[in-house]
Amino acid sequence: MADFHFIRPLWLLAFIALAICLYLLKRIRITNSGWQQIIPSHLTSVLIKGSNEDTGFSLWRPLLIGSLIIISLAGPTWKKLPQPVYQVARGSVIIMDMSYSMYATDITPNRLTRARFKAFDLLEHVNEGEVGLIAYAGDAFTISPLTEDTNNIKLLLPSLSPDLMPELGSYPIAALELANAMLTNAGHIAGDIYWFTDGIESRDLQEITEWSRENQHRLNILAIGTATGAPIKLTNGELMKDASGGIVIPTLNEKRLSGVAKRARGNYSSLTADNQDIEALLEKPSRLEQDAEKESQNAGDQWQEFGPYLLLLILPLTLSYFRRGNLLAIVPLALLVYAPTDARADFWQDLWKTKDQQAQKHFNNGNYSTAATLFNDPMWRANSLYKAENYEEALAEYEQLDSIDASYNKGNTLAKLGRLQEAIEAYEEVLAIDPNHEDAKANKSLAEKLQQHQQNQQQNQGQNSQDQNQDQSSQSEQNQQQQDSQQQNQQQNQSEQGEQSQQQDSQAKNKEQQQSDKQSQSEQQESQEQESNDEQSEQQAHAKSDADEDAKMAEQQARLAEQQEKETEQKHMQLLNKVTDDPYLLLRNKMQLEYQKRRHNRSQPGAQKKW
Repeated sequence: MADFHFIRPLWLLAFIALAICLYLLKRIRITNSGWQQIIPSHLTSVLIKGSNEDTGFSLWRPLLIGSLIIISLAGPTWKKLPQPVYQVARGSVIIMDMSYSMYATDITPNRLTRARFKAFDLLEHVNEGEVGLIAYAGDAFTISPLTEDTNNIKLLLPSLSPDLMPELGSYPIAALELANAMLTNAGHIAGDIYWFTDGIESRDLQEITEWSRENQHRLNILAIGTATGAPIKLTNGELMKDASGGIVIPTLNEKRLSGVAKRARGNYSSLTADNQDIEALLEKPSRLEQDAEKESQNAGDQWQEFGPYLLLLILPLTLSYFRRGNLLAIVPLALLVYAPTDARADFWQDLWKTKDQQAQKHFNNGNYSTAATLFNDPMWRANSLYKAENYEEALAEYEQLDSIDASYNKGNTLAKLGRLQEAIEAYEEVLAIDPNHEDAKANKSLAEKLQQHQQNQQQNQGQNSQDQNQDQSSQSEQNQQQQDSQQQNQQQNQSEQGEQSQQQDSQAKNKEQQQSDKQSQSEQQESQEQESNDEQSEQQAHAKSDADEDAKMAEQQARLAEQQEKETEQKHMQLLNKVTDDPYLLLRNKMQLEYQKRRHNRSQPGAQKKW
């Protein structure tokens, strides 16, 4: 019983109202008879029967019943319930310092190279939740939005360098604000930020401190460098110099960075040769553990509430009110007892929680369809429909809302439905209101790529159909030529057969006229046999030439098909060659375009130093 407390202690103030009600009830029971208005009060106890009994014991039952009800509503408890733990994956953002001081050689080979390796090590240990990547110098840029695919970030890390940044200098507050926007837009109110840097200027301390007070993110800092420092060796081999011609030697102020991490509820570590620095960054601070434990103890839904059991003690006390003349008291109990089970459950839930609270519980448990039917809030109802993959109804809900979040979610819903052009227009509406909405930019770019891919597929299909039509037309022409040649051969054969029949007729006539001249007839027969043999040989020659022509045409068709296949393959290779696979070039072009847009409406002071 050492943990005994009330979950809702403010209900105990209702004892004041109970005392007032009992006092008024006593006054009413004393004056409940009309004779008491006539008979003096000192004679009432003698002349009116039962007055002593009523005033003596009539208040103890309402007092006890009211006290039990108030204590039950206050929620007495002393025992914790075993609650299932739902681990919500935290969002993480890696911030890389890309100022020219990262080229300093006090750490072999330089600070930038070691920072990249440590970022790889961090990604190996951060195996839950979404991770994003930001690089900053004189301004901050999103290298990769929040994603669960850490391989994408590993692919981009080697391309990061100070030469890539459009603006020189070091302005960390821009990176912190960009990281906050990235986490908040993804629904992470409290996330982890891992900042790899070699130092900050004193003028940035106030802005970073104010940022840490306004946000709940943990800022974990890995310091890269040494207190003595070293010259900055540029990529061309020269040493960086300041405006006066002196060699720049940046140093590391660990005390300043450690204080920033402590004020931002995060961890601090300097660079080590092993993984101790990464393990220190990932370690949960003890102060946060105490705050979380305190919050867990104060959470009412984690304690077993014994208030409802006190209601069982009230039932025997209310039996006397069910006498004749008090039947109306039975109606509420009867309605509750004989109501259907679902109705009683709904009544009980509605008694303690609003519809939105009930819907939120279903939403957290993954029952999105049930949550959509309970939510009164239109935005949450639309989100529940989206989670339930009921995109048509979700789209109808988003279209009725007028907010930047609704427009962004509307674009996501349209993209899920395959209506990419409308999704792009929805993202453009978001960017028109908030040009720095990184998620809308990323999704718009992805939708445009998908739309371009679909158009390319349609063009390739159209080109293939044209090639097929050309093949069919060329084949039909070749077939027509074959038919024409066959018809010519048939006509020639018919003419030859006609000539042969005429010759036979003439032979018959000559035989009748020259029956006496057997020698001439035999000679004529021999000549006719010779001519028929010549005709047969000629027909065989024609047939052989036709077969040769068919073989040549078939060979030409095979060559034509092979040539068309090679041409199609060359077109595909030309399209693939146009797509660049250089991450450095892609990042540089992306940041240049974004930097040019920012210059027109730039309000931040930016960096003063160029390293």
